[in-house]
Amino acid sequence: MSAAEQLMLSAPAPGVLAMSGALVFATAARALADARPAVARGDVATLDLSAVTAGDSAGLAVVLALRRAARSRGGELAIVGMPATLRALAQLGEVEELLGIR
Repeated sequence: MSAAEQLMLSAPAPGVLAMSGALVFATAARALADARPAVARGDVATLDLSAVTAGDSAGLAVVLALRRAARSRGGELAIVGMPATLRALAQLGEVEELLGIR
C-alpha cells in the first residue's frame, strides 16, 4: 500500500471518529474492521470525513455499513465533511438519504 493509500482513524473528541487519508478499496476492509465495533457499541455519534483525501465505491460502502451499524442498535451516525468524490458517488447511486445527506 502506498503512502497515498493510507487511512488513519482517530478520536479527536468524545463521540467523534475521524478518518484521514484515502478511504478506497485498499483501505476499506481495515477501516470497517477498525471502526465498526465502536459504532456498534454506541461510542461514536459522528463520523468526520473532512480529512479524507480520496474515496471510491468501497469507501462509500464503508460509510454506509457504519451508518447501518449505528442504526442496528437504535442510534444514528452523523456524517460530516463528506468529500466531493464520495458525495458524487452517493448521488450517482441514489443513496444520499441513507447517509443523511441531501
